[in-house]
Amino acid sequence: MLLALSLTGCSFAPDYVQPSLPVPDSYAVATPDGASLAGRDWEQVFPDPELRRLVAQALANNRDIRIAAARVAQARGAWRIEGASLYPQLDAVATGTRGQAFYSLPVIGDQIVDVKSITAQLSASWEIDFWGRLRNLKEAAREQFLASEESRRAVATDLIAQVALGYLLEREYEERAALTQQSITTRQETLRIMRRRYEVGSGSKLDLAQSQVLLAQADTTMHVLNLDRAVNRNALALLVGQPVEIAPGSLRLAGPGGDYQVPAGLPSELLTNRPDIVAAEHQLRAANANIGAARAAFFPNISLTGAYGTTSPDLDGLFGGNSEVWSFSPTIRLPLFNAGRLKGNLDVAQARRDEAVATYEKTIQSAFRDVSDALVRRRQIALQIGTTRQLVDAQRERARLAQLRFDNGRSTYLEVLDAQRDLFDAEQALVQLRRGELSSIVSLYAALGGGFVVNRGIAAAPSGNQGEP
Repeated sequence: MLLALSLTGCSFAPDYVQPSLPVPDSYAVATPDGASLAGRDWEQVFPDPELRRLVAQALANNRDIRIAAARVAQARGAWRIEGASLYPQLDAVATGTRGQAFYSLPVIGDQIVDVKSITAQLSASWEIDFWGRLRNLKEAAREQFLASEESRRAVATDLIAQVALGYLLEREYEERAALTQQSITTRQETLRIMRRRYEVGSGSKLDLAQSQVLLAQADTTMHVLNLDRAVNRNALALLVGQPVEIAPGSLRLAGPGGDYQVPAGLPSELLTNRPDIVAAEHQLRAANANIGAARAAFFPNISLTGAYGTTSPDLDGLFGGNSEVWSFSPTIRLPLFNAGRLKGNLDVAQARRDEAVATYEKTIQSAFRDVSDALVRRRQIALQIGTTRQLVDAQRERARLAQLRFDNGRSTYLEVLDAQRDLFDAEQALVQLRRGELSSIVSLYAALGGGFVVNRGIAAAPSGNQGEP
């Protein structure tokens, strides 16, 4: 037994070596100094009360979150199952037998004998983990559990980002609808004036038709906005897990006067912040442990089985004297020929480790691209917003001057029509760009891994060499 215990420290799993970071040392776009945006909790990133309410409802009701939580529970149970194999198994067994036996003897003749037996015993079995096969299987299950916990965090982070993006779309549609309604009101009044002028003979039918076209275009835009807004509400309801009611508000994320610096940190921080990268590393560790289990299968398997109890033909004598029975059966099994099955299992384990390495590296590269794209998008949108604001101001002045020229008879109504249409398009584009700028913050937050706290709703996964879950 001492020899067995001393050998259970063996393991054939290869030493884990973390792959090098397959990305540059910095992002393509310079970011402000300071801690990464992912270091903040989502409630700090999105302090808008209405948005926080929607996110809290989504985290409580979303079905994808519940599916991910169920998978965490499954992985935790699988870890417990693998861990139980390391310990002796003890069972209480009671059996009863009753029957008849037929005997044919030379002198006595044929005889029928009643057979009765009642047995009660304790049975114990233990597979001695000489080569670390069971411990490596337990370690692989543990890493799978940790990976499932990180996957749940990735689902939660993505859910928060999707709710925030849907909320910003709702605010965009609200502002664009308000601008459109203002244009409809103005164009209705213009159409009334043009109709009156046509009726009294001071205006042409062409001017009247152009006014009708301008109003119809605004009405069409309102119908499209109402459709898109209803579809977005349905998408939010699916994310939140229940019908949503959103109070009127403005297009913003932070509160009044909120400072929105968005430092992205360093690429190396993605290794600890981004849950899909952490999950991929746990998958890699699990594949590493499975190699150790596959290698250990080539060596002898030793198990101990024993039983102690009592047996008697009658229940009354089951615990009487001279009824004790016991057995002890050590077993050693050495694989000699299996047509390459064990070698195939090892090849599969090594190939899966290679796949896990490539998956881990690809996940890092994808994360780096996501962050770089979000930074570039935010920078370029900020430049577009500045240009579009100037365009809106210029178009507003152009529309004012065109109206003055028309009122003084110095131009046709077509000039007014073009100026008002271009102003309307520029105002709509500015709202879309403002929403895009805020959406880039949400995208950057998600790309950096988010700030979702793991131990909300489900206990945090253990780390290090902690015990069973």
